[in-house]
Amino acid sequence: MEHRMALKIIKNVEKYREAAKLEINVLEKLADIDPDCKNLCVKMLDWFEYHGHMCIAFEMLGQSVFDFLKDNNYQPYPLEQVRHIAYQLIHSVLFLHDNKLTHTDLKPENILFVDSDYELVSVYSSSKKKHELRRVKRSDVRLIDFGSATFDHEHHSTIVSTRHYRAPEVILELGWSQPCDVWSIGCIMFELHLGITLFQTHDNREHLAMMERILGPIPYRMARKTRTKYFYHGKLDWDEKSSAGRYVRDNCKPLLRYLQSNSEEYRQLFDLITRMLDYDPSQRITLREALKHPFFNKLPAHQRLGSDRSRCNGESSGSRERSHSLSR
Repeated sequence: MEHRMALKIIKNVEKYREAAKLEINVLEKLADIDPDCKNLCVKMLDWFEYHGHMCIAFEMLGQSVFDFLKDNNYQPYPLEQVRHIAYQLIHSVLFLHDNKLTHTDLKPENILFVDSDYELVSVYSSSKKKHELRRVKRSDVRLIDFGSATFDHEHHSTIVSTRHYRAPEVILELGWSQPCDVWSIGCIMFELHLGITLFQTHDNREHLAMMERILGPIPYRMARKTRTKYFYHGKLDWDEKSSAGRYVRDNCKPLLRYLQSNSEEYRQLFDLITRMLDYDPSQRITLREALKHPFFNKLPAHQRLGSDRSRCNGESSGSRERSHSLSR
């Protein structure tokens, strides 16, 4: 085909091969439903086997939003880019949810810029020192890695998601469905906005203690229902005076104390994150509701997608939108 592509190679180990076949199945179904990639899921070009290794070919994309953040010294994204990235992510994952799929592994590493070219911007620190910061030129993204995506009718493994983005119902083994993706998106939006991971831990009990410090007590109902051993009489079994207890107290604070400005749009961002981080999955905001949240009111018309764009431009929703090219 005489152009570059990205090749995902899954080595010849039976359980990895099986996972690759599941991913190919999901990607083929998504391509059938959305051949033009209007819903911003990465486009599979082809797949083949090579000496037992499964190979999946994708169109070339740029860096992940995580790698760009890391290479930029963890300097957060500007608010308008957080808004655009979050909007696209919600739009894309809502498409999955509407098609009875849960992604289950949403994280900044699985959101790729279409093109991660950047310009250098000079900023001055509080000590009047000049720094050069990278500012991505285009904040268009694609969602990748459907290796853990699960259809509603399929077996739901007990534990899903990468640790920092894992919802409380997953940790407590209470069963999960689409709302666990919403929780992950809330964590991602916080990270893009502040450049730090909301729940920086590798231990379940500590993770739950961080949630309580940031979001308040875990509902008694959930604590009583879980068969895990993290609660005693409906309260988290946690020693605040231990070294882990001090770590949580020193490194976490109530969510709204992370708010850096009292302006309306920052308050709207935190309101949306708060609704996404509702402990109770049945009360958590849905992605369809999230797209209507006032935080997205300031999104420019040219960045809106699908029927949302048509409404903004005063077009009938039946009019055709241009398909989104995945190429650079």
